[in-house]
Amino acid sequence: MNVKSLHGNIALLGLFAAAAACAQVPGGNEYQGLTSSEPKVPSKPAPRTADGHPDLTGFWQGDRKTKPVGNIGKDLPGFKLPLTADGTAALQYNLMQTIDPESLCIIGGTPRHNASGLPFMVLQTPKYVAFLYFYSYYRLIPTDGRKHSEDPDPSFFGEEIGHWEGDVLVIDSIAFKGEKVWIDENANPHSDALHVVERWTRPDADHIHVETLIEDPKFYTKPFNYQRTWLAGKPGQVLAEYSCSENNVDRDHLGPGPGPIRPDGSRGYDDLAPLPPPPGPTKPVPPKK
Repeated sequence: MNVKSLHGNIALLGLFAAAAACAQVPGGNEYQGLTSSEPKVPSKPAPRTADGHPDLTGFWQGDRKTKPVGNIGKDLPGFKLPLTADGTAALQYNLMQTIDPESLCIIGGTPRHNASGLPFMVLQTPKYVAFLYFYSYYRLIPTDGRKHSEDPDPSFFGEEIGHWEGDVLVIDSIAFKGEKVWIDENANPHSDALHVVERWTRPDADHIHVETLIEDPKFYTKPFNYQRTWLAGKPGQVLAEYSCSENNVDRDHLGPGPGPIRPDGSRGYDDLAPLPPPPGPTKPVPPKK
């Protein structure tokens, strides 16, 4: 483990310890569904930390009105991304040759996790903000004034540096891996030239929002944007342990690509054939005499 990773893990342990008291609530590990609907009562103001910033800490679920989930082109006309020729070739390769990396327990990274339909948590301290994901992955973003490294090691989430602009948490990420990555659930690609700028806000107690600027001059002809809002979970909700690689019986039967993409930009099959009936009970075989 390198020194940077060691420091990151130590800081994350500190965040877990700081959040332990609020996490230990009866029923806290019981999910109330992966997505949620708008609250029926007016939202309270967003909480603030001792240093005056909006507190992003919480358990966050997708809004059921967000469609199509998983598609990074959600906000573009026809969901069409501005691919270069190399980007088009990379997409075709993913469609025909690449198994979804997340199904193989490979980290989805940014911005794919921002498009996911799964809940996540945020833990915030004065010097770090951690994003904890359903697959037991995490991001640890320093907000202590540091700059990007001169030669950062490529990673799935990139080298992430945060700072506050008023009530907005800005996360600037570079140095991404360019292999075994999809930028969303629909097999769209990104290269090692990816640059992501996220602007996170908490407009009130019940919502968290991100505006994402995505740049990748190798695979996209121009920058484009993705925005999303999540809803606060119930008090005490926390993420449970999820071991992706344990008993992953499907991985040897998966084919390349995301499967069919519906006209609404979502991923999945329509008009599924009914499943066959379950097998009946087996009768014990009498021992041979």
